[in-house]
Amino acid sequence: MNTDFTNLTTKNLSNEHLCCIIRSKKSHPGIEAKRQWLSDRLNEGHVFRKLNAKATVFIEYAPLETAWVPIIGNNYYYLYCLWVLGSSKGKGYGKSLMEYCLSDARENGSWLSDQSFAKKFGFEVVDTTDNGYELLALSFDGTTPEFAPNAKNLKIESEELTIYYDMQCPYIYKYIEIIKQYCETNDVPVSFIQVD
Repeated sequence: MNTDFTNLTTKNLSNEHLCCIIRSKKSHPGIEAKRQWLSDRLNEGHVFRKLNAKATVFIEYAPLETAWVPIIGNNYYYLYCLWVLGSSKGKGYGKSLMEYCLSDARENGSWLSDQSFAKKFGFEVVDTTDNGYELLALSFDGTTPEFAPNAKNLKIESEELTIYYDMQCPYIYKYIEIIKQYCETNDVPVSFIQVD
C-alpha cells in the first residue's frame, strides 16, 4: 500500500489535483470553484488529505465550529467526505484516512461523522431527525453534538423548490445548471441560494 499522503494547504492547493474529479479529461467548471472554496476554508482548520497519486483516495473534514452544517457541538470534527474508488478499494486506504482523522481529533477534540463506515470505529447514533437522518459521533469526553433546531424543522418559508448549495463539491456547478435548465423547460418555480 502506498502511504504517501498529502494535506492540501493554501501553498500547494493550486498545484494539487482534487481527487474526486480527476476522472474528467475535460476542463471542469467546478474545479476552480472548489479550489476557491477550499482556499477560504483551509484557514478555518478544514483538512483535505489525499493519496499522493492520481487516484480517488481522500478524506475531507473540519472543526464542527466552522463546518457548513446545521449541527451544534463543541470540540468535534465533521467529516464531509471519505472516498476511496476503483482499484484503490480494499487496500486499507479508508482505514488509514479514518485513523489519521481520529488521531487528529484526539489531539484537538472529538470527531463527528454521518457515514455508516464510522460505526466500525465505534461511532454511535447521538441524534436523529423525524425523517430518518442519523447523527453519528464518537465522543472522547462524554459530550455529544446535536442537530440544530432548523435541521429538525424540515420546513422553509418558500413554497417553491428551493435549493441551498455551496461550491464544496466540484460536481455542484454542473448539477445546478442541469436543475436550472429542467425547471425552466418544465415551468417549475425554483430558487437557488448559494450559501456563503
